[in-house]
Amino acid sequence: MTTPARSALGFVVLMGVVSLFADACYEGARSAIGPYLGHLGASATIVGIVAGTGELVGYALRYVSGRLADRTRAYWALTIAGYAVNLVAVPALALVGSWPAAAALVVLERLGKAVRNPARSTLLSFAAAEVGHGKAFGIHEALDQVGGIIGPLVVAAVLWQAGDDVDGYRWAFAALAVPAALTLLTLLVARRRYPDPHALAPEAPDDHTPMGRAFALYLVAVALIGLGLADWALLAFHLDARAVLGAALVPVVYAAAMAADGVAALAVGAAFDRARRRGGAGLYVLAATMVVTAAALPLVLLGGTAAALAGVGLWAIGLGAAESIGKATVATLSPRARRGQAYGLYYAVFGVAWFAGSVAVGALSDRSRVAAAAFGAGALLAAAAVLVGAERAARARPTAAAGA
Repeated sequence: MTTPARSALGFVVLMGVVSLFADACYEGARSAIGPYLGHLGASATIVGIVAGTGELVGYALRYVSGRLADRTRAYWALTIAGYAVNLVAVPALALVGSWPAAAALVVLERLGKAVRNPARSTLLSFAAAEVGHGKAFGIHEALDQVGGIIGPLVVAAVLWQAGDDVDGYRWAFAALAVPAALTLLTLLVARRRYPDPHALAPEAPDDHTPMGRAFALYLVAVALIGLGLADWALLAFHLDARAVLGAALVPVVYAAAMAADGVAALAVGAAFDRARRRGGAGLYVLAATMVVTAAALPLVLLGGTAAALAGVGLWAIGLGAAESIGKATVATLSPRARRGQAYGLYYAVFGVAWFAGSVAVGALSDRSRVAAAAFGAGALLAAAAVLVGAERAARARPTAAAGA
């Protein structure tokens, strides 16, 4: 007989496999879209605008889709629709003949992610109530990063075989149709096996209470984390521009960072659950991780090869924590009836802040790498301080969602 905990864990793993295939598809595309746009005639400025617009759309619209998920309870429909849009757009890049058409597909792919992520995270949060929030989101992030490693390596292999001209890139994007198809197939299997997401969680009445001061403080901390966690493209630019690494090694280091991200997600997820079992909210764990991660940008921007590699490792740890217990915390601080809206707020705040932070760090680093490093480190240390306040607020006024 299958226990509720085993059934919930099975759902978490199955959805993690969905993300594995999905990440293999769109992280593979992400690793190559810049050069591909260049081959199609786009300038560096256009590439930056396309990438920034895609990310901004992908995050900012998640609040809207999160509210829609709560109103309609159509968690599965939104998740499937989002994956379908997302994963049709990537292989279609093999068919375009101009950079505006490719740019439209990049933005469409991010739009698909905006549609699906709040609903998918809400589904996971129901199962996480039985499995353990840190464990559930840690497993999901670890499997997600396996795909993030496989996809770029597949693209690199195709380009090595077919050449790094326009036709080679088209073959690479066409190859990503395989993980795209596997994503949708696995997702439909999950939908058939687990048709009622609420049944994955222990019985509890839906709560419509406000999300409270702890959640508000947490969103402030999320914004500061977004400001301090620079995008990988910026880190890679400095690793290459400062000749810290050879250009050919930068993708390899990125793959290693994704592996470190996955391992860190499991470790901090377990620590988060232990803290909650001891009566805390788990936010001290995230705060401690941000204190450590504050050294990442100074090491990458100012250090030699060994220091820069250590900085990339710390950046990966911080990203793993943000992508695992960062999401788990939303579930523990928000009522079930407003979970989609809570995730939409979380994603929107983090995404807009991450975009703004990357722009700020990039602009500062053109003038002074010391100033850029100080900005990133200061934002993460400030986030840690706010998380301490959010932990205390959560202990003083536990939300009804703490166990749901």
